[in-house]
Amino acid sequence: MTTPPRTPGRAPRSTAPADGGAGPLPLTAYTVDGGPDLPLVPAPVHREWIAATDEGFARRCLPLMMANQSEWWILNNSTFTVEWEGNRHAPALRVRYADESARRAAFSNFGHGVLTFHLPYLFRTPPGWNLLVRGPANLPKDGITALSGLIETDWTSAFFTMNWQVTRPHHPIEFRAGEPVCALVPQRRDELTRFRPETTPLAGSPEEAGYRAFSASRDRFSEERLIPGTRAHQQQFQRHYLRGENHHGERFPEHRRKVDLQPFTDRALNAEEKE
Repeated sequence: MTTPPRTPGRAPRSTAPADGGAGPLPLTAYTVDGGPDLPLVPAPVHREWIAATDEGFARRCLPLMMANQSEWWILNNSTFTVEWEGNRHAPALRVRYADESARRAAFSNFGHGVLTFHLPYLFRTPPGWNLLVRGPANLPKDGITALSGLIETDWTSAFFTMNWQVTRPHHPIEFRAGEPVCALVPQRRDELTRFRPETTPLAGSPEEAGYRAFSASRDRFSEERLIPGTRAHQQQFQRHYLRGENHHGERFPEHRRKVDLQPFTDRALNAEEKE
């Protein structure tokens, strides 16, 4: 499949969903009595390591910042430290809570250095929607990595766990209270299977002119950025993508610079307030 050439001076065609994406979709988390209190929140845009980069330059990467906000988080309820002896046995992974009276969400269940979080929720998505469960985006953690799972949460009544794989034995790893331990991303079932991936030469394609022009523009900007007094030196980075426009100044109407996920609301609390 090829893409028809764009007419200079005209805005790029819309790629919005056929239904316009209109209308709210339900995402329900049924709370399980007696479980640990693990709050559910929309993921924030802020990351400490991004803010700590020189002059905060990483904040200029819009794709990075958009990914930060495109999920809901489940937060840890109580600070603990985990350490793995390095063998496959479940007792080789030791979890020590700072508050011994806390309801424990983290434990060793599978062995092989896998840390498991019990999630005190039964999630329900609309028909045809799965729930991608993974680690928080752009939030690396030394010595341990999050594992991902895809669950058909539109029908199953089975609970699931969040799991992390320790990668450095004999190294204490701390999970602080309020730290995200899980990210949730609804995903339409079989959507990925609709794609028909292919590779094709850029040369001679409808996209070649735009790519070459952008590449040349980036090269010029990079050279001029080092010269005091130039516009590039004052700007320090190009803003075409940030503004949602190509090198000709054509605007893309569906461009987004932030994600406004809705927080989870307490249905029982809302009902009490209405009474």
